[in-house]
Formats: sequence, C-alpha cells, structure tokens
Amino acid sequence: MKKIYIIRHCKAMGQEEEATLTVEGIEQAKKLAERLQQYDIKRIISSSFTRAIQTIEPFSKKVQIEIEQDERLTERILSAQNFDDWIEKLEQTFLDENLKYIGGESSKEAVTRIEQLIEELFESSIEDSAIISHGNILSLLITKYNPDFGFTGWKTMRNPDVFLLTKDGQDVAIKRIDE
Repeated sequence: MKKIYIIRHCKAMGQEEEATLTVEGIEQAKKLAERLQQYDIKRIISSSFTRAIQTIEPFSKKVQIEIEQDERLTERILSAQNFDDWIEKLEQTFLDENLKYIGGESSKEAVTRIEQLIEELFESSIEDSAIISHGNILSLLITKYNPDFGFTGWKTMRNPDVFLLTKDGQDVAIKRIDE
C-alpha cells in the first residue's frame, strides 16, 4: 500500500514566499518532527516556500532524509490583485473549478499540477512519502479524493495539519491524522 503524508506548514509570519515560521511555528515544527517519526517515511518533498521547508527541516534532520523541493507544491495564487473579500472569492473557486481571477490560477489548474506529483509518488517504488505544502492547494487536493471536504474543509485546516492519502490497488482514500 502506498502512503503519502500530506502536511500543511506550521504557523507562519505571512503569506509571501519568503515568510518564515513564527516562534510558535518553530515549536510546532519540532513537535511535528517527533510525531512523524512513528511513520516509515522514506522521501520528503516540499514546496520551495520558506515556511514549508522550515516546517519539515527538524524531521528531515532527525531521520536524515534530504528535502526535495518541487514547484508543484507551491501555494496557489488566487489573484495578482488584492481583494477585500478574498474569502468569498476563494469560496467561489471551490464552486467553479474553472473560475480564474486576474493573474491567478483556477482550482482546476492548481489541482492538476499537484495531482501530477501525487501520481508520480503512487507510481514510485517508495512506499511512504511526505509532501509539505499550503492550505489552499492542499484543500483542493483533498477535495479531489473527498468531495465533501471543499471550502468548508479548508476553513477547518490547522497549522500544521497532517492527512494520510493511501492507495491500495485501485482504492484511494484520504483522512486527517489526529494529533
């Protein structure tokens, strides 16, 4: 059975690519590293964003697995414009996967790029992998395998958050791993 641990980054200072973890986020990353040791993770792939890398670094160092960076895990850009009502705009993209704002990426485009990586991991010889990414794109991925997750599920996501995506033959399932 293939297992992919899907990890949302710890608490960060902001949304920009270079945003670092907060003091609390650094502590969360250390606790996450302890928690992840119970799993047989053999490969780590992260968004190139600083907060994602900082989230998984303590675990990577403990288990001595190199962090691979993959641009397909970067956060989805909703729009190049700033919206006062961005939450409503985001919700609309869950209802219409083709909706695209100026300078942004549709839900369909975002899920297609992350799904390419997931398919590669399912076809890989490595059984257990971990990916570290961001709430918006991960919620779209989770929704692909669990249509009930959607925008409401996105609102319930924590920093950090861990889900397990499994594939056993043709059966694919996803669930949140409780702390």
